[in-house]
Amino acid sequence: MANFQLTSETAFKVKTKFLRKYRELTNEPLDFSAGNEEKLVEDLMRLVKRDRNYIEFTIQKALADTKGNRL
Repeated sequence: MANFQLTSETAFKVKTKFLRKYRELTNEPLDFSAGNEEKLVEDLMRLVKRDRNYIEFTIQKALADTKGNRL
């Protein structure tokens, strides 16, 4: 189970930050929506070839400062 919760507003911000960091994901159909956090983590693990801890840490870091540009 994912260690974070997304709302429609935070999902958009996290998606923007992730796509900025991983430009090769622009053509991937990623579902950044509330309630689909687990599927999102699994998809990102597969696409960026990183483990669950890294993906969840990166998403939580993006959620910590939704107004800033940094990931």
